[in-house]
Amino acid sequence: MENVELKAALREDVGKGGCGQLRKKGYIPAVVYKQGKKGINIQIDSKVLWGALHTEAGVNAIISLDISGSGQPEKEAKRGRAKKNVIVTEVQLDPVDDSFLHVDFHEISLKEKLKVKVPVTVKGEAVGVVEDSGVLTQTVWELEVECLPTEIPEHIEVHVEELRIGDAVHVKEIDLPKDVEVVGDPEQVILSVSPPHVEEEVEEEVPVEEMTDPEVIKKGKKEEEEGEAPPEGE
Repeated sequence: MENVELKAALREDVGKGGCGQLRKKGYIPAVVYKQGKKGINIQIDSKVLWGALHTEAGVNAIISLDISGSGQPEKEAKRGRAKKNVIVTEVQLDPVDDSFLHVDFHEISLKEKLKVKVPVTVKGEAVGVVEDSGVLTQTVWELEVECLPTEIPEHIEVHVEELRIGDAVHVKEIDLPKDVEVVGDPEQVILSVSPPHVEEEVEEEVPVEEMTDPEVIKKGKKEEEEGEAPPEGE
């Protein structure tokens, strides 16, 4: 796992107005959390932060955070500087332009295991798709794993070249790096190959002509009388 160095400074104005002014100056408000301790409010150059989070490791990169400034609520305050190993736990983005709004970090120990989510990537083309026109459907895009910070994989690869129609890949079938364990159901399906979708032909309905009852012409009494012979003597 890649280790990224990042410089930051303490910030005292934690209100909404202060955060807005920071962003206008090109800085992003952030907080460093540690279990059982009060969060540390910091500010980071937005361009430097963007570069740190766009390495191959992505948001799972181990960041060596170099915090400077007075008022540091740690022993390092006496020297005016503190260095901490952290990972990103949350990134808030502007819904309009995807710029950074706020970032949360979590301080970690390189000797203690932690749980993080790692993206799942597909490698190759399934034979069932290439030869039989099947459809590859991926239902899981990231997996939660537990390992030491230095062992966090950048991604988890799933090779699909040998998959035919009807085949599926489960969590338990994935090859993981040594000392990395998946947290969750081992029977969960990550992806599968299904038969091609065939649209059923819909037959056109032939309109049925409305049948009407045949007209019945009743012969009246007059017609019957016309057919009778006249009485004798007339």
